[in-house]
Amino acid sequence: MRLLPLLMTMILAAGPAAAFDLQAHRGGRALWPENTLPAFERALDLGVDTLELDTGVTRDGVLIIAHDRHVDANLARRDGQWVEGPQPTWNSLTLAEARVLDVGRIRPDTPYAKRFSRQTPMDGTPVPTLAALFDLVKKRGDTKVRFNIETKIDPTAPADSIDPETFSALLVRQVREAGMQDRVTIQSFDWRTLQAVHKLAPHIPTAYLTIIDPEESTISMTGSSPWTAGFDPVRHGDSLPAAIKAAGGDIWSPYHLNLTPALVKEAQALGLKVLPWTVNDPADMKRLIDWGVDGLITDDPVTGKQVLGR
Repeated sequence: MRLLPLLMTMILAAGPAAAFDLQAHRGGRALWPENTLPAFERALDLGVDTLELDTGVTRDGVLIIAHDRHVDANLARRDGQWVEGPQPTWNSLTLAEARVLDVGRIRPDTPYAKRFSRQTPMDGTPVPTLAALFDLVKKRGDTKVRFNIETKIDPTAPADSIDPETFSALLVRQVREAGMQDRVTIQSFDWRTLQAVHKLAPHIPTAYLTIIDPEESTISMTGSSPWTAGFDPVRHGDSLPAAIKAAGGDIWSPYHLNLTPALVKEAQALGLKVLPWTVNDPADMKRLIDWGVDGLITDDPVTGKQVLGR
């Protein structure tokens, strides 16, 4: 009988750490216009655990929410017309120039539109700032939802964004000014920004994004990569989780098709959480949940909730 109180204490203590983290990727782009305030608001209505989003920096130093480093021709309209021709980088535009773009629907008759044919258009939706998202959550009185914020930066295209140290400093300052430092994770494929975050705000968790793919790998298992800030697996026993642990990571967020049950166990044994991206198929969700991942990043949080039985 004495074991029961002890077991209950252990369960309650482990509860928050063991909670499954359902993240709405770009606010849930399968359902709503990606990386927009209306999408984030609907994801909040749905009750997701975390809002996943991407950030860039304008020419006048404002953090905006957008996925690509360039204006996306699949999403952007100006004065009702789809933006044509070479697309400018966000860091070449002021906030005022960025805000005139309407990103409330996907351009019809494109492969991207076919991929997300269920998305509900919301015309007249501007590119949001990170500050506006924090304000939205505060106005709703939501004290629980977390934010998984990606720095959109590419070490192979340095002209497309500001340097990683400045980017990280702007982001950390914005998070602190909003009082959200206990509710934010900062993630990136470019691990240089995560190294900068460790120095500036070691208490903010970091998620190390990875993909191993013939067309767009950010990881080399046999040599060095410009994305890994010197923490290449070959220097850490050919183990990607070990390299992330050595880099100071808290979370490993791999492309879901790169995962195996053994890798999940290896990462978790090192103290890393495993949150794969971007998982949209119910069968894939069930398989990864069975493997014991700590959460899912999905474009379709409605399906995610159904699979989880919430």
